Amino acid sequence: MFAQVQELLLLLIGSALVSNVVLSQFLGLCPFLGVSKKVETAAGMGTAVIFVITLASAVAGVIYKYVLQRFGIEYLQTIVFILVIAALVQFVEMFLKKFMVSLYEALGVYLPLITTNCAVLGVALTNVQNEYGILTGIVNGFATALGFTISIIILAGIREKMQYNDVPESFKGMPIVLLTAGLMAIAFCGFSGLL
Repeated sequence: MFAQVQELLLLLIGSALVSNVVLSQFLGLCPFLGVSKKVETAAGMGTAVIFVITLASAVAGVIYKYVLQRFGIEYLQTIVFILVIAALVQFVEMFLKKFMVSLYEALGVYLPLITTNCAVLGVALTNVQNEYGILTGIVNGFATALGFTISIIILAGIREKMQYNDVPESFKGMPIVLLTAGLMAIAFCGFSGLL
């Protein structure tokens, strides 16, 4: 029992920090760069991504194990996972539109982009490729989404502070954001010594 908890804890740290989905695997860059202008919006996007990826990992794991494997149709995994993710994002969008209107409006076009966020599909496929069980897949999904949230909030905080800095004209806008993201990726390499 202790060994399993230790393994899950290492997976949690590894997926969130060491193998950060954005900064080391370069998945989910569209919302990472697009929604990271304000910390509040970035935190909302991160929360939505945590919910979607964690739930998608659970549902995709159950469907893969009890439907696709049972009937020998594993080759349909990508199509099925995309449909599951699309349904979950629609659920999140309806929930935010009903109960959190300001966050829904702040996220704008980036909320439906979670459907096509390659990080969400990447986690579901990684869980299958690494032959994770359902619980391990859920932990991996949560940790990956947590790593996404950490990195997008850090970038949003830096971008808010950069508004008051004297940035050279040629670096204004997306060039300085990409440079900052690259420096963050280098900084996150320091976490590789944890495992």
